[in-house]
Amino acid sequence: MFAYRVLAACLVMLCPAIATAAEGPPDGSTPEQKAAIAKDPLFRRQDLVLANLPRSRTKPRALFNGRDLAGWDSWLGYADPAQTYGQPTSPPIGLNHDTVGIFSVVDQDGAPAIFASGKLFGGLITREVHRNYHLHVEYKWGANTWTPMPRNNGVLYHSHGRYGAFFGTWMTAVEFEVVPHSVGMLLTVGDAKGTHSFSTVDWRVGATVEIGQDPTIIYPGRRYMKGGLSSRVEFPVYNVDAAIDAEKPLGQWNALDLYVFGDRSIHVVNGVVVMAASHLTTKDANGRVIPLTAGKIQLQSEGAETYFRAITIQPIDRLPTIVERKAG
Repeated sequence: MFAYRVLAACLVMLCPAIATAAEGPPDGSTPEQKAAIAKDPLFRRQDLVLANLPRSRTKPRALFNGRDLAGWDSWLGYADPAQTYGQPTSPPIGLNHDTVGIFSVVDQDGAPAIFASGKLFGGLITREVHRNYHLHVEYKWGANTWTPMPRNNGVLYHSHGRYGAFFGTWMTAVEFEVVPHSVGMLLTVGDAKGTHSFSTVDWRVGATVEIGQDPTIIYPGRRYMKGGLSSRVEFPVYNVDAAIDAEKPLGQWNALDLYVFGDRSIHVVNGVVVMAASHLTTKDANGRVIPLTAGKIQLQSEGAETYFRAITIQPIDRLPTIVERKAG
């Protein structure tokens, strides 16, 4: 989904009618938004690696069989992607009605891959619900983009609730962001409840992340920092950027590893730990906050050609340990 460090500018280009401080994503302009980050410590760059990797008696299982999209459902948003964050004039395209091949199986670099064209916004969603696992995904950007915004995609996990709950396009979830310079960013994806303003979204998903304040990036300016201030990722501060830019140059394959156990998760990009979250939560039918420990997995299509391959999942009985390597 949109990385919020670039979303405000993108809204101006895609749908200027809602690109205001009140209706667009928080930009740090209000007293509430400023107060939310006032006590953040200064970010310190760290060299983080995994240790004590969990061992499983079960081999990784392929979620992509290399032939077709068996085991996956598709959901497509609006026929005009610019209406996603505007005022739609028609309903979303919906479930398993991908008549134009937004998601397809292709041969790329001599191996099968799932191709997300990006021409329409939507998700390819596992039919199974998953919990306590290690997910491995490899991705590579394609040549073309179809909107004014930068390349953008993501892997959404613990997806639950209604199809298209978030602006008619994605399920409520936690996002492992895939966007240049911020791969591994954590975002919470809520339920828009049929509205088209960021200020009225039910930001029902929450998380706790240890953070530091990086003044070189836009609001909220937070990066994951092991040992930093333990902070809730909730509106108006509903994203935390990756600890470091670990993405390879455009055109190369990147490896994403997601570890989830109970209500905790770890994001790894090309072997580099870039995010860890705990106390993942959502709301039940009565609005009560409950632990978020399972859900479906969504691969996005959002304005840029993207290839996904080598998608495997393996059960785990604990999370690995995150260790900071000291210089010298």
